[in-house]
Amino acid sequence: MKNLKEIIQLFFHLGLVAFGGPAAHIAMIHKEVVDKRKWMEEDHFLDLVGATSLIPGPNSTEMVIHCGYQRGGVAGLFASGISFILPACVLTGILAYLYTLAFQIPNFEAYMIGIKPVVLILIFQALQKLWKKAIKSYELGIIAAVVVLLGFLGISEALCLLIGGLLGFGFLKIRNSFTLNSVAIPAIFWVFAKIGSILFGSGYVLIAYLQDEIVEQRGWLTSAQIADAVAIGQFTPGPVLSTSTFIGYLLNGPYGAIAASVGIFLPSFLFVLLLNPLIPKMRSSKNFSLLLDSVNAGALGLMAYALFPLGKVAFLNPIGIIVFLVICGVLWKFPKLSSLKLVTLGILLGVILVKSLPSLVL
Repeated sequence: MKNLKEIIQLFFHLGLVAFGGPAAHIAMIHKEVVDKRKWMEEDHFLDLVGATSLIPGPNSTEMVIHCGYQRGGVAGLFASGISFILPACVLTGILAYLYTLAFQIPNFEAYMIGIKPVVLILIFQALQKLWKKAIKSYELGIIAAVVVLLGFLGISEALCLLIGGLLGFGFLKIRNSFTLNSVAIPAIFWVFAKIGSILFGSGYVLIAYLQDEIVEQRGWLTSAQIADAVAIGQFTPGPVLSTSTFIGYLLNGPYGAIAASVGIFLPSFLFVLLLNPLIPKMRSSKNFSLLLDSVNAGALGLMAYALFPLGKVAFLNPIGIIVFLVICGVLWKFPKLSSLKLVTLGILLGVILVKSLPSLVL
């Protein structure tokens, strides 16, 4: 019971401050679960990252569910996932309600400037620690570098990981061989369950699926409405897939929001429930171990690539640079500060600087 309470508190807090997308979420989870609470070793956390990359669904949400399962069994699995998802879905649902009433949704962008530099630092911190464990040989380093390059070339995340896994499986095996509106509720649920079951990579790939399923195939919404939904999903903490809550609300009010949210996240719980017990067996198998090492390296490559577009956005404004430098100084003085405190500090700094120095907002 104590573990369950701890799981709910941790992931509810993370759900409130998890801005910045999947790479940032995983960095925050690592800081809390591995560095601070010592729930698992670095190696096992890396295996979870790699294994999660092999299944469809939102990666960061599945990492949360894995961690909950490790700490509290099946009850922890559901408690962690629901605690992480709920804040984003509730906040997105409220914004959807305001949207349908034709209220002007406030422009949070200026006040969110302080979050982006903090997210950048958290990802870099996690990469620093995980890199040493994941990149065990020069071949794995090459795989990570190739995945970063593929990311710059615009290759999808799922394909990047597949190429990384095949590349690693190939030449590591060779090396080891020598050495070793009102739309019906069921329809909304099934469309989003389908998307949640086949969505590989980060939540950002969701946009293409939504455009195809919701706009082009069914004509339920317009492209402009999808764009509004995605924009609001970006401005709320937690998984980007909470965008589905907004769309579900537009399709059939609160019940549509619930159907879409449950539909898109339910497959993740089932996938993790099936996969988690298999990870130790995969690690004990020579062939699967090679594949898992390669996918781990590829996943870190994708995480490293995420630093570049985030960096461009974070440093777009002088305020972002100031927040970045201040947070670096704070971390130098207090290296064990939690993600929650760092994100809160970033938001407060951003708001204070925007209000006191509006000329610096570009």
